Amino acid sequence: MVWSLALILGVIASGVAAAECRNDEVTLRGPWGQARFGVELAVTAQERAQGLMHRESLSQSRGMLFLFPRSGPVGFWMRNTLIPLDMIFLDDVGRVVKVHHEARPHDETVIRGGRDVKAVLEINGGLARQMGIVAGSEMRHPAFGRNAAWPCE
Repeated sequence: MVWSLALILGVIASGVAAAECRNDEVTLRGPWGQARFGVELAVTAQERAQGLMHRESLSQSRGMLFLFPRSGPVGFWMRNTLIPLDMIFLDDVGRVVKVHHEARPHDETVIRGGRDVKAVLEINGGLARQMGIVAGSEMRHPAFGRNAAWPCE
C-alpha cells in the first residue's frame, strides 16, 4: 500500500494543532514530529475481542484504541481481520513500548506487546514506519490521567 506524502504531512500537521484531549482522538509525539488520529475505543472485553475484524478498510487518519483496566501482558492476532495493521503498544503513562509493523490479515500468530501494556493503538499497516513512530514516543489521551508522560492540559 502506498501512502501519499500530502496525506502523511496532513496527519502530522493536524497533530501539531491539537491542544485539547478528547476520548475520540489520540495525539502521538516523538523525535519524528507529531500525529493525531481519530479513534474508536475498545474498552469492554467484547469490544476488544471484536476489534477491527471484518472491516474492509480504515481511513488513514483513523485507528482503534484498545484500553485495558490495568497494565499487563497482552497478545493480539489477526483472525478475521481483512487489512494489514500496525500495532502500537503503550504502557500506563502513554509511552510507546513496542511497535509491531504490518500485521498480516488472517494470521493467527499471537503478537505480544510486552509485560506492562495498558493500551494498544491499531492503525493502517505501514503508517507507523512511514511516520517514524518508535518505542519511546508518547501518546496524549485522557485514559492516561495526570501522571501521563504527556498529560492532557
